[in-house]
Amino acid sequence: MKRVKYYLARLRSLDTTNMRRVAGEIARRTGRSRLSILIDMVRCSIKYGAGYLDYEEYEFYLLDAHERATFMTSTHFDRIAARHNEPEYRHLLADKAEFNALFERYLGREWLDARTATPEQIAAFLKRHPVVMVKQPDSVHGHGVSRRAASDVTDPAAFRDELIASGHILIEEFITQHPELAALAPRSVNTLRVITFFDGERLHVLAAALKLGNDADVDNFGSGGMYTILDDEGVARYPAFDILSRTYAEHPVTGRPIVGFRVPRYDEIIRTLEEAARIVPQVRFVGWDVAVLPDGVAIVEGNWNTGGFQMKPSLTGVKTGLMPRFREVIDF
Repeated sequence: MKRVKYYLARLRSLDTTNMRRVAGEIARRTGRSRLSILIDMVRCSIKYGAGYLDYEEYEFYLLDAHERATFMTSTHFDRIAARHNEPEYRHLLADKAEFNALFERYLGREWLDARTATPEQIAAFLKRHPVVMVKQPDSVHGHGVSRRAASDVTDPAAFRDELIASGHILIEEFITQHPELAALAPRSVNTLRVITFFDGERLHVLAAALKLGNDADVDNFGSGGMYTILDDEGVARYPAFDILSRTYAEHPVTGRPIVGFRVPRYDEIIRTLEEAARIVPQVRFVGWDVAVLPDGVAIVEGNWNTGGFQMKPSLTGVKTGLMPRFREVIDF
């Protein structure tokens, strides 16, 4: 019954217009009819729990049945989160204000809650930080986040009222990222998504992706950014790709190589998450967003309902997804 309810909920939220558009793009690339792609999308949704965006992102149209079964789909991620992340503790990660308070020692940046800060505190904060990020506490996919210049704020009290009215109640110091990442894509703070599972004793790193902005303030895939998967040493072995399936061996703005890029302080990132994952052990499956600082690392947020990050088979030549790796450590 739960599975039926889950699929009915997915059907209600299905964007059929975008689904047809994506199917049309795949049809043009493959020479197949859009109808045949749509039918295959439905088949993959039923058999593998793959949404139409999974189908596109992981190139199911290039895979046979055995290969498709090795890929983690949105349904699998939802199932793991539902089984292993206790509902009464999820808000500690979902609400960015609560998260910041709980994980403050790992943030690597100053922050204020506009609801409790005085205009004088906000004025002093803006004096210390000429650029800040303001966020809605429940923002996702890079939406509800914007960059503000302190020089534009002439009335801290009015600024506070504006933020509260718009729901952008978090004011954070703009992260100064490691110079190697800034050289790769300077406009955005380029973060890692590290997907982990804490089994009560040991932290398992299941996947790590490097997210890069594309001449935008944010690096999110759904907001024009791109990503590539990292190996266990923190090295990008393959090109990045964006939501339109454009691929990049070099960054399109800076021309810096993406393939072969080694994330600085990668070992320190993993050590930091080893500690952080134990703060809320009731939320075992987390997608952490982590920034690399010139002199350390900073956890940006933790996602209890993380999506998947897997490479396109056409970029790697490998037609096996992350399912075997996940099955080794998680029951779902």
